Amino acid sequence: MALTESAVIEALRPVNDPELGRSIVELDMVRQVAIAGPTVTVGVDLTVAGCPLRAEINRAVTAAVTALDGVNDVVVEFGVMTDEQRATLRQKLHGDPSATAGTNQGHGHAEGRAIPFADADNRTRVILVASGKGGVGKSSVTTNLAVALAARTGPDGTRRRVAVVDADVWGFSIPRMLGVDRDPVVIDQMIVPPEANGVRCMSMGFFVEENQPVIWRGPMLHKALEQFLTDVFWDDPDYLIVDLPPGTGDIALSLAQFLPRAELLVVTTPQPAAQKVAQRAAYMAHKVHITVSGVIENMSWFTGDDGKRYELFGAGGGQELATDLGVPLLARIPLVPALRAGGDVGDPIALDTASEAGATFAALAERVDVELAPRKRFRSELKIV
Repeated sequence: MALTESAVIEALRPVNDPELGRSIVELDMVRQVAIAGPTVTVGVDLTVAGCPLRAEINRAVTAAVTALDGVNDVVVEFGVMTDEQRATLRQKLHGDPSATAGTNQGHGHAEGRAIPFADADNRTRVILVASGKGGVGKSSVTTNLAVALAARTGPDGTRRRVAVVDADVWGFSIPRMLGVDRDPVVIDQMIVPPEANGVRCMSMGFFVEENQPVIWRGPMLHKALEQFLTDVFWDDPDYLIVDLPPGTGDIALSLAQFLPRAELLVVTTPQPAAQKVAQRAAYMAHKVHITVSGVIENMSWFTGDDGKRYELFGAGGGQELATDLGVPLLARIPLVPALRAGGDVGDPIALDTASEAGATFAALAERVDVELAPRKRFRSELKIV
């Protein structure tokens, strides 16, 4: 059977752009196909110059075309999309950024632009992870919960699609903890977030030097969060997990306005002092009509070489907080060196489900995914004492 251009195009349909998750054929990235005997040349237009995943695309295209009968050699010639092509691509994937622009402010809108996660028909579960104070491991919990959720499969047998917004704009750490090794790509005003360990991520850390402080007032932070929610191509994830800064300041209030359908998980340590401070984050959620879904106790114990558990930060704080709020204590996470070390080098402990901490995060993800699956809830379920 003669080798044809249409056969090559069909062979390329399963090849996805790694960042956009769509077929390079669907995205009109295949510029040309030339057949000269057993040699096939494929022209591919990358979305941006210097695409960090060029080598991955090259391997995938080569493998797909080589599998065809009669092909001995594949040459991939890369080009770059024009501004007009990028505008068309952005329109296809993300719509027109000015289409919903307006002057009305309100829940689920950022300067008049609709936030998709606020739409009642949107399928993404938005989870805010909060703490009353710093130092309780909130970001490590966020990272490992996201990775554990991404390892789960849905009813259709596909992996859960998970995204994280690092809203801790002063103490951003999620990209490092998650193992992200590249910056976002911007395609005609559409920001494509990088992915690591099955989780897409957006953070202030991509836009400032790591050792530089973010000295911004509330309106600037508000604007940055707006862009994270409206200008980023999240591609309808199953979960959007937001790592909040400690406390109950401008960031938390802005996100409550932007994401009225969100639910809140409170992270605390067993220490009574931390538990009392963590209550404030829950009470803030109640004031702005955000549902508190559960409590996570971190640093619950340390297991020594003798096999004995040592409760270094006391005991009972997480359960006491959960009881006070009328919500479940979802997990008690042990204090292990590997959890801290993994966060430093981008190797989340949740990947090691055979470990004590990894198994705990897998169980936590199951409870969030199954036990806390969306149901009709009322603010009166949150007990304020």
